[in-house]
Amino acid sequence: MANAKKPKRKAALLGVGLDSDGHKRITKGENFLLVGGTQETHEVMTEKTIKINEKLKARGKQLETVSKEEFDDIAHEVGLKKFPAK
Repeated sequence: MANAKKPKRKAALLGVGLDSDGHKRITKGENFLLVGGTQETHEVMTEKTIKINEKLKARGKQLETVSKEEFDDIAHEVGLKKFPAK
C-alpha cells in the first residue's frame, strides 16, 4: 500500500439560539458559527465562543487538537453547563 495519509481532522463550534425577537442573527468565525437568538442570547454565545478560543490559544491548542475532556474543562471555565444525556 502506498503511504496513506490520514485526513486532517477538522472541528467547529455551532451555537443555536432558540429564542427570538424577530431579527436574524448570524456570526461566524474561523472555527465557529452562531445563529439565532435574541440580541442578548447571541451576545452571550459570541462572548463564550471568544473566551473558548482565547483559552485554547493560551494552551497552545486548536479546537481540532483538544481532547473531549479538555474541551469540557474549558467550556466549564467559561460558564457553560453540561447537561446529562437522557
